[in-house]
Amino acid sequence: QVQLVESGGGLVQAGGSLRLSCVASGRTFSNYLMGWFRQAPGKEREFVAAIRWEVPSTYYADSVKGRFAISRDNAKNTVYLQMNSLKPEDTAVYYCAAQRGVFRDYTSSNEYDYWGQGTQVTVSS
Repeated sequence: QVQLVESGGGLVQAGGSLRLSCVASGRTFSNYLMGWFRQAPGKEREFVAAIRWEVPSTYYADSVKGRFAISRDNAKNTVYLQMNSLKPEDTAVYYCAAQRGVFRDYTSSNEYDYWGQGTQVTVSS
């Protein structure tokens, strides 16, 4: 049974930083892409960043490029999202997700196979 468990959310002032973690368990995640999404109240879930387990390929939404960084620790089966220069509009529940295979749309939440429970990030102005 695949489990994705996020942690690291919290309340931070604008301009501050947070690091989210996602621990994956239940199977081997080679050939998987791991993504971070977020969902603010009243809005659709949106893509934030993604990374492959086995190759150093990373992808970012334009809204976070240059401020957020996604990374992974294969030995710990953990994916991180370092968030810097946070803005109030970054406030949302952040979700970790896993996508099997290749050549799938990494920006679409419908293309992910497993999801974590989410962690709240609140940025105050």
